[in-house]
Amino acid sequence: MKENILIDLSKQFAVHIVNLCTDIKERKKGNILLNQLLRSGTSVGANIHEANYASSKADFINKFQIALKECYETDYWLGLFKDTNMITSEEYTALFSQCSKIRKLLIASITTAKNTEN
Repeated sequence: MKENILIDLSKQFAVHIVNLCTDIKERKKGNILLNQLLRSGTSVGANIHEANYASSKADFINKFQIALKECYETDYWLGLFKDTNMITSEEYTALFSQCSKIRKLLIASITTAKNTEN
């Protein structure tokens, strides 16, 4: 159940990241850092999706751990973009909230999967 929620949340998050990056480019504020946010923000969902096709429990946990790392990287880029006025505080708050929710679900899922390992 949590995995389906994670897939939905991470896909919505990726859509918001793509839209934000497109908007930044259109505002002519884009730079090389934009690709960093785009890559990490969309990688979260890609790794969660890929975990559903894991070959083992260890592979599943590994994919979720990669997604978690990508969440933390995305947090970094969002904060940097806010602090340099590339995004508004409102944009930051909305995306940070989404990312935090995904991160908490990933941590819970990883913990559960590790505790049920044989």
